[in-house]
Amino acid sequence: MYYKTRGYRIFNVFNTCFLILLALMCIVPLVHVLAVSFSAKSAADANLVGLWPKQFSLEAYKKTIDNPVFLHSIWVSVKRTVIGTALTLIITFLAAYPLSKENSVFKGRNVYSWLFVFSMVFNGGLIPFYIVIQKVGLMDSFWVLVLPGAVNTFLVILMLNFFRGIPKELEEASLIDGAGHFRTLFSIFLPISLPSIATIALFSMVFHWNSWFDGLLYMNNSKQFPLATFLQTVIIQRDMSSMSVNPKEMELISQTTVRAAQIFIGAAPILMVYPFLQKYFVKGMTLGSVKE
Repeated sequence: MYYKTRGYRIFNVFNTCFLILLALMCIVPLVHVLAVSFSAKSAADANLVGLWPKQFSLEAYKKTIDNPVFLHSIWVSVKRTVIGTALTLIITFLAAYPLSKENSVFKGRNVYSWLFVFSMVFNGGLIPFYIVIQKVGLMDSFWVLVLPGAVNTFLVILMLNFFRGIPKELEEASLIDGAGHFRTLFSIFLPISLPSIATIALFSMVFHWNSWFDGLLYMNNSKQFPLATFLQTVIIQRDMSSMSVNPKEMELISQTTVRAAQIFIGAAPILMVYPFLQKYFVKGMTLGSVKE
């Protein structure tokens, strides 16, 4: 038995230690941010906070929740994530189904496949893309956050490979029973594609929730920023003017704790959703990768 050998046991120990170290590198910074957000101004400004709050305080969360700009940015991000993910799932599902067929069934499959691959490898660059967005009238519009990223070629390929792994007998039986392609797609393919759908949904949700550059580039009004763009301006550029807080009150609170509270509130939705999709995520990523 290979798992009883000395080499395997040594590898197992090193592998376990490496994974624990990797997990700590991911968890410890998050715990530190959480501790800072619950600490008092004096302790946070003096860098006295480690992995446990110093002089426990909820002042940063009160100021964050009372900030209408921050709450509106959360609403924009939630709306963007829900609509953007739904749109990506629909387009990916409808695009992958015909592309998974043979040439004899879908005559133009190769042409469309090359168009998808070409768009993935080559693009016009930032300036032509900005001009296109401006000419089609999407500047300062909510839809500029959703429509340009609605089609992701990588996700189409992922779903396409999953469809190709589905036994052809299922589709043939459906067609023999008189179902059309749309009925076959939604009644046969959709119920057994949940692992891939969950994987694509998670990819799309993380993309929309964390994207900040498009909001900064296409939104002229900072009040319309999604959460990631709002956090980028407050944390990276250190511009606290969007906090809408009286300057005298700003002297009484720590910018460090407020930024930590905003970071944790911003990351919380993805942290809560991920455990429920993780079991589908692993299965969806590996399906279609093994060929018999």
